[in-house]
Amino acid sequence: MAKKASAVVNCPSCGAKNASAANRCGSCGARLEGLPPPSTSTVAERDRRYSQQGFSVTWAAIAIGVQALLTAAVIVALPQAVGSLDFEGYYGMGLTVPVWFVGGVLIGLISPGKTFIEPVVATIIVAMPTIFYLFNGFFGMLGYGQTVRTMPLFMYIIMGLIAVQFSLVGSYVGERIQMGPPAKA
Repeated sequence: MAKKASAVVNCPSCGAKNASAANRCGSCGARLEGLPPPSTSTVAERDRRYSQQGFSVTWAAIAIGVQALLTAAVIVALPQAVGSLDFEGYYGMGLTVPVWFVGGVLIGLISPGKTFIEPVVATIIVAMPTIFYLFNGFFGMLGYGQTVRTMPLFMYIIMGLIAVQFSLVGSYVGERIQMGPPAKA
């Protein structure tokens, strides 16, 4: 004879599944019968708080401007101002990771609502000319050949994709800072 499966009760505090005979949650320790289930407004607030609210072309354009400005300032203008800095090749691609992370944080901080996708799209758009610039170098664009090449093209692309992922992390961090801590129950 097959055993009948015991009923499962979700913890109203953390949502973990527990046996129906349990008095306390095995995950968070909350009393199972003493807490009321979360209200629908609490669940709706949690869903609203942690989800993207659609794609905004305006904020994507602002993100492109921020990412392009930061990239041009650090990758192009800084080496021209300080002659001992040379960000061609590997060093330039390595520097795009923190630059685009900071750009993602800035967009996450200043944008109203949830904007996780806009900084990523902006970084992808900015990454293409940045990779071309760093791979060919300034003299390569003038037709004289690259002064420094430390990696093959596919490595530039891989490092660019890693930097794009860091812009996503940066935008999430910026949104979390902007939202502040979650409301207490």
